[in-house]
Amino acid sequence: MISIDPVHNDSAKFVNAQWIAPRPYTDSAMLIGIAHTLLSEKLHNPDFLKTYTVGFDRFAAYLLGEEDGTPKTAEWAADISGVDAEVLRQLARDMAKNRTMIMGGWGIQRQHHGEQQHWLLVTVAAMLGQVGLPGGGFGFSYHYSSGGSPTAKGGIIAGISAGNAPKNSPSPIPVARIAECLANPGKTIHFNGADVTYPEVKMVYVAGGNTFHQHQDTNNLIKAWQRPETIVVNEPYWTATAKYADIVLPATTSYERNDLEMGGDYSQLYVFPMHQCVAPQHEARNDFDIFAAMAAKLGVQDAFTEGKDETQWLKGMYDDMKQQARNARVALPPFDMFWQSNNYVRFPVPEANQQWVRFADYRENPLLNPLGTPSGKIEIYSDAIAKMDYQDCKGIPTWMPPHEWYRGPEAAKYPLSLNTAHPINRLHSQLDNTPLRKKYAVADREAIMINPQDAQSRGITNGDLVRAFNDRGQILVGALISEDVRPGAVRISEGAWFDPADPSQPGSICKNGNVNCLTFDVGTSSLAQGNCGQMAQLEIEKYQGQVLKNTAHDVPAGA
Repeated sequence: MISIDPVHNDSAKFVNAQWIAPRPYTDSAMLIGIAHTLLSEKLHNPDFLKTYTVGFDRFAAYLLGEEDGTPKTAEWAADISGVDAEVLRQLARDMAKNRTMIMGGWGIQRQHHGEQQHWLLVTVAAMLGQVGLPGGGFGFSYHYSSGGSPTAKGGIIAGISAGNAPKNSPSPIPVARIAECLANPGKTIHFNGADVTYPEVKMVYVAGGNTFHQHQDTNNLIKAWQRPETIVVNEPYWTATAKYADIVLPATTSYERNDLEMGGDYSQLYVFPMHQCVAPQHEARNDFDIFAAMAAKLGVQDAFTEGKDETQWLKGMYDDMKQQARNARVALPPFDMFWQSNNYVRFPVPEANQQWVRFADYRENPLLNPLGTPSGKIEIYSDAIAKMDYQDCKGIPTWMPPHEWYRGPEAAKYPLSLNTAHPINRLHSQLDNTPLRKKYAVADREAIMINPQDAQSRGITNGDLVRAFNDRGQILVGALISEDVRPGAVRISEGAWFDPADPSQPGSICKNGNVNCLTFDVGTSSLAQGNCGQMAQLEIEKYQGQVLKNTAHDVPAGA
């Protein structure tokens, strides 16, 4: 087991994996260097590439530097990534010699040019020729519980249909471009082969989300948030998104409503009756009831609710799942019996599912089992993407220097490369306002993991209050000195509630350590326009000012 990550993470420690720590944002250069070794040492599988892929010849020409005069050798990759060339060469040899499964985390995609990393992971796996074999190939869905577990045989609880947007609705925009859309009505961007023009947004309605946690460059978001005439939020808690809204409608928590819940994550192994623990508190209503009341004001309540109350909706969703299970020859009790039992149902896992191998059917017969690509094959070269003529995402996967990195012009002023992570003690921003926070907060703030070399050179010791900053913002964080992060990199988990010292002033220091005050709001590329929440250049210093009280979880005056 080998872990490639600027941070020696808990999973790597648990399995005692070899740790290779590249400089942040250089994964694609590493993969290209590995691919060059596979090609130059004839460790690749030409037969697999010929049968199951398209375009390897173009990628091979790129590796050999036929167009730009720069062979993408292990030495070339080492110079960029900071990983020794011999380590990269040996890694390529070991991958070719052994059955190799490449597991790609989602974080490497949430970077500028993030599409390249996963495209290259697939390309390297294809060069190895093990796609479709047990224990070989690649996968990307190992980001949380049960990734890779066999799927149960039963049914799935479907949600309420979203319906269809009116015909005169503007085109959907990439979710990561929300702030840019609000601030720039009429601007046109490239997106996945089409042009999208931002509409003028006069009202924003947020339900089931926390924009002031989810979006990059928080201070830029504050400015964009001023343009719409009205902001409405359904929310149980006083998050920053609620505090920046014009209207807050109190919504129930999971404890205050009845529902159905699937369990087992990807395995879809269980279904639970989720009984209300307490009645809705104070003025809180279920989201469904809030929207039903609005529909009544508009004279369309029956169309919205379809004449069904909460129990009838739950029964209908359960019965739909029950029919799916019946089609799979799995019997479920009637809804009333299931609900009154207050017990879960566990679906069986067939032996065939336990032995299932991704892409095995494609490997067995690529003509009868084509992939969902235009060619039906693994596309190392994509003619569709090439025809889009994007300079930031070409027809083959390549190395492109990111918007910010340790060799960029901003690095002279901000030499540390940020790595953000999902927090281990909460789900994104959920639970930040609970006693669990005492387990991980340092100096009553979100922690920043700093390598001892970087801490010592700045006079920072464990537990110090630290100011992390760049041109986009500044935050207070607590120092966690550790060898688990490579020199030149720091790690701050996402999800700390935004708590500006002066909420009316963009750029005011966040007292709780919301990392998105530091990240930049640029799309991954013209292809995907995804978020770049995993990266930024920054500097840190021991905080010398007046200690500011953390008020992230305080209720606003008069609320």
